Amino acid sequence: MGKSAPAHAALIERELAAAEAAWKDANEGKARVCARRAVALATEAWLACLPAPSWRGDAMEHLRQLQQAASLPLPIRQAAERLSTTVSRRDAAPFTTDPIGDARVIVEYLTANTEEKI
Repeated sequence: MGKSAPAHAALIERELAAAEAAWKDANEGKARVCARRAVALATEAWLACLPAPSWRGDAMEHLRQLQQAASLPLPIRQAAERLSTTVSRRDAAPFTTDPIGDARVIVEYLTANTEEKI
């Protein structure tokens, strides 16, 4: 059995806090990783509430699946795309300059839709 919703919420907030601390320390790479992990945790909780089989994978796979999910609003899919773009592709693809903001947009949407299903 997966983690409870409050446990997921605490882990998500911990990752977002770590992302914010890393950002303040000018460690953009760590901030992006923590933001992606927060999204992955929110995605796992959201998927657990869906009747359809869920996908599996790491944080990057969750972001790829979110950006391809036609049922999600465009701003959520776009935030997932920006957050999943690697630094090496920042000039060739949509790239986030605010990984924490993009993560929060996705987390808030998924959390709201998880709570409705519980």
